[in-house]
Amino acid sequence: MATIGIDFKIKTVMFNDTRVKLQIWDTAGQERFHTLSTSYFRGAQGFVLVYDITNLKSFQSITIWINDIYEKAGDEVDVILLGNKCDKESERVVPKQKGEKLAWEYGMPFFETSAKENVNIEHAFSVLTKEILEKKSGVLHDLDVVSLNEAKKRTCCAF
Repeated sequence: MATIGIDFKIKTVMFNDTRVKLQIWDTAGQERFHTLSTSYFRGAQGFVLVYDITNLKSFQSITIWINDIYEKAGDEVDVILLGNKCDKESERVVPKQKGEKLAWEYGMPFFETSAKENVNIEHAFSVLTKEILEKKSGVLHDLDVVSLNEAKKRTCCAF
């Protein structure tokens, strides 16, 4: 089902014996919510950018979102790129190589997914969660602020 407006969900997952609470804000990339959605960028630790492989315009708008993310949230946030609807190969208008190239240019992981068929969804979120936790653990360790065990108990990631 398509998102209308901004959808918010909380999902708790276990990752390497660490309980992680994911706050997921889904704006569905709609231009009318663009100004509002960029206000949620501050404080976010990770982003999932999704385009529809059957819709060239959705792919073309990804660079606008990437630039907004880095401008508003900083270039230290973790971002992954997903080409969704890989179950609709016969309707594809965005070649997989275009998604791979764009992700490579920005240094982000890339996956083709199908929300409908649950292809690569969990794996993509696991990769993003791992990147966020590794970065966060590294920062906490380098600053010698709290132990890794305490950080595990309080880890919270906003997407």
